[in-house]
Formats: sequence, structure tokens, C-alpha cells
Amino acid sequence: MRMEDIIVVGAGPCGLSCAVELKKLGFHPLLIDKGSIVHSIYKYPTYMIFHSTPELLEIGDIPFSTPNEKPTRQEALTYYRLVAERYQLPIHTFEEVTSVNPVQGHFTVTTRTRSQETKEYQAKQVVVATGYFDNPNKLGIPGEELSKVSSFYTEAHPYSGCNVTIIGGNNSAVDAALDLGRAGAKVTVVCRGDHLSERVKAWTKPVFESKCQKGHIRMIFSSRVISITENAVLVETPSGVENIENDFVFSLIGYRPDRKLLQEMGVKVDLESGAPVFNEESMETNIPGLYVAGVIVSGRHVNEIFIENGRFHGKLIAEHLIAGQEK
Repeated sequence: MRMEDIIVVGAGPCGLSCAVELKKLGFHPLLIDKGSIVHSIYKYPTYMIFHSTPELLEIGDIPFSTPNEKPTRQEALTYYRLVAERYQLPIHTFEEVTSVNPVQGHFTVTTRTRSQETKEYQAKQVVVATGYFDNPNKLGIPGEELSKVSSFYTEAHPYSGCNVTIIGGNNSAVDAALDLGRAGAKVTVVCRGDHLSERVKAWTKPVFESKCQKGHIRMIFSSRVISITENAVLVETPSGVENIENDFVFSLIGYRPDRKLLQEMGVKVDLESGAPVFNEESMETNIPGLYVAGVIVSGRHVNEIFIENGRFHGKLIAEHLIAGQEK
């Protein structure tokens, strides 16, 4: 069996950046992802516009060109495909890494393909650069499993004329509410807090608030959905429990990294923050040769790591590996 230089688990922007930096220094990385290239961006709303300017999303010294101040989802998908093609990165998509085991100075990486075939690889080092978008936070209430409930919002068209409840108070909830309202949906937003998140975009917040004031969107603060049925949602509000007519629910309350793979490998986790323990100068964990990159390094506060700062983790890893070879 061929011994890979290094396997990068995850082909998101941070995983791609890792592979690029490794290749620049003479390594031959192999990327493996359970979805498509930059799968999390693919799952973003169809017409989403990034908060960041394009230069903050660039990797591999390749300019991110766009005529707009802020790039769109479609432009980002095109850009990251271009980077992968330009650097001729070997990427196995729709192949899930199920285990990584240290074996006598290297790692055995086991995967499962889309056709349920089991594959096995050997690698000198491994980088775990998985994201969090496939692991939405759960409500933990009756009815959450109904087909009308989703943690992913794509676009508004199918919901025209429908009663739609959005749970959340951050950018994703605000953007979805405005989009649905424009398409003719009857929108109710339920937020646990008494105000919108401070992270809501400055150019979006006044538009949303105006829609609420004019009655185009109903906003319910200091409230929570306590159950969901086929035709309604039950909401606990400051003035009592309210039964709201409903066709569809979007639970947009954030996501969390899946650290199961790391924990199974024996990586230490900080009990207070929930983050894996790693060397900030090299990104190496307590398992020699096992590195972390991207949002997986964050604790419970996943918003601390974005593409903007996670894209630099790969350079630290590559430089640490080169330094090890020179000793």
C-alpha cells in the first residue's frame, strides 16, 4: 500500500489552504472530504453574499476577482475550484473518513465511499480540517424531526404564500426572513433573546427592522418554540403560550464542530472550552504528526474561526513539517 506524505481530512477553504501550503514546500498532500469541494459553501443559501471582502477569502496567493464589493456564494465556489485546479490538488470527494489510527510512526486512515465501499490509506501525517456546517444545533423539542423542519435555508421561491417560522436572531435568520418576505411568504421570527445578535450586518439590520415595524415580518423576542406539529408551532412568549399557524420551520440557531473523530484518536480536549488541545505555533495536537486546522480548533464559540483566519493554519503546519525534516 502506498504511503501518502500527508492526508488532509476536509476540502473546505482551510483544508485547501493547508494542501496548497504543503505542496509549495514539496509535500504531496491528499485531501479527502465526505462531500464536495468546499461543501459548506455549497450548502449556503443560493443567493448569499459574503460579509467579507474577497481579499480576506483568498488562499494560495491566487487573487479572488469579483466586480462586487462582497463576493457571492457562486463566485466563491468558482474561486475555490480554480485554486484546486491551479495547484492540481488530488481530492477524493464524497468519501467519508471513518477512523484515523496511529500505527508505528504513521497513520492508517479508513474511509467509506458513496457506494459504501471501505478503503484504507497509510499516511506519515494527518491534518483534520473538518468544518461544522453539517452539524446544526438541535432544539430538543417535540416535532423537530418533522420533514417540514430544516436547519438549512436555500432559497425562498417554494415558500411563496406559506406560513414560515424562523427560529434564531443572527444573520442567517435575518437574511432568510427578508428573502422569504420578498417572495411572498408570511414570516414569523422567534428569538430567545430580547434583541437581535450584535453580529447582524449593519446594512441589513435597519431594513429588517423596518419590515418588522411595517408588519411585513412578525418578530417575537424573549420567546422560544416549545413544540412543532404538522400545521402549527407552539411558542412560549412573555405574555403566554401562543399557537401559530405554520407550514414550514427553519431552525437557524447555529452549528457545532464534530470532534468525535479527534476524540476517538485520543486527542485531548479542553474541558472548559470544548476545543482540542494543540500547539498554536505548529497546530500539532498531543498526538505526534496529527494536526488540526480551521474551525475544528475553536471551542464552543465557533464564530471565533472563519476562512479569514483559518486559512493561515496550513502555513504553520507546513513550516513545522519542514523544520522537522531539517533537524
